Amino acid sequence: MKTRWMILVAVSLLVAVAPAYAERPWALELRVGAGPANDPSDVQLGAALGFEGLLEYRMMPHLLGYGGWDWHHFASDQSFAGSGMDFVETGYAFGLRFEHPFGGELGAGPAWWVRGGATYNHIEVEDGDGHMVADSGHGFGWEAGTGVTFHVAERWSLTPGVRYRALSRDVTATGATSTVDLNYGVAEIGLSWSF
Repeated sequence: MKTRWMILVAVSLLVAVAPAYAERPWALELRVGAGPANDPSDVQLGAALGFEGLLEYRMMPHLLGYGGWDWHHFASDQSFAGSGMDFVETGYAFGLRFEHPFGGELGAGPAWWVRGGATYNHIEVEDGDGHMVADSGHGFGWEAGTGVTFHVAERWSLTPGVRYRALSRDVTATGATSTVDLNYGVAEIGLSWSF
């Protein structure tokens, strides 16, 4: 709980001291994505499916800070926790995104972007009925991504991209403890609304 408050205070201070560089410096973004998963330790995971909700703040003309909540699901036929278990990574993501137009002014046409930051997530193991059988507890990981912003209306943008994420947590289930290393990439598309 203490770490969550530290993150909230850090983001609040960053927003408070950073001047707004846009008419509408805030944005809400919803992202969905999917991608192949690796086979960490003794867990064979299926594809990653997930979504994310972000609050973004434009601190400088080409620099945004972001923070939000995400959820990624991985099915597993066989694992240390038993057969037919699902692994779910949920938690918080925060970091910086650099955005630059291909040509012209920012907001007038497509722009490329890169983002990088930290995650504060946990891994839950759920049985076939959706009941949680194990929880790793929250811990820090990292993410990096790139993509393109297409402005489709005055306040609306599409933001397709790719992202790589990494999180390592110990999970204890059915008396066995295993280190689950989630290292995976996802192809995503986002819809952003600025205000």
